[in-house]
Amino acid sequence: MSSHDLAQAVIAAADRKKLRIGTAESCTGGLVAGALTAVAGSSSVMEGGVVSYSNRLKEELLGVDPALIAAHGAVSAEVALAMAQGALARLGIAAAVSITGIAGPGGGSVEKPVGLVYFCALGPAGAFPARREFGAIGRDAVRAGSVDEALSLLLAAIGAD
Repeated sequence: MSSHDLAQAVIAAADRKKLRIGTAESCTGGLVAGALTAVAGSSSVMEGGVVSYSNRLKEELLGVDPALIAAHGAVSAEVALAMAQGALARLGIAAAVSITGIAGPGGGSVEKPVGLVYFCALGPAGAFPARREFGAIGRDAVRAGSVDEALSLLLAAIGAD
């Protein structure tokens, strides 16, 4: 399924359930919110998104505890969860997805290689965390794959009819 098809499915599912949704993005820089708002009628469910590329904004805008970032790093399952929780609380929405990762080409390490991305979607159907290693396939490809994964997880968090 294409990103546009996934975004349409998310918007339709949220509309059927009368849910407000949003995003908390780091390495995708707003691409998930962009995919959602590219769907006609998305304003009926899309509240907004936070692009928190820096740790400072993860802390200030999403309420991520600085100690959590210090202990686990910004690219971690723990921070992805905190970002999604922050989006729910700060945006006043029913479902959110977060993304934090290393798109490359630099910035990776042995423990956290380029292409490593953590996600967390939260919604009425529960929590859907994920860890993906896209590999060093190029920055654009990592980001595009992350958009698709995030949309799929958000759809799961909204829940099937």
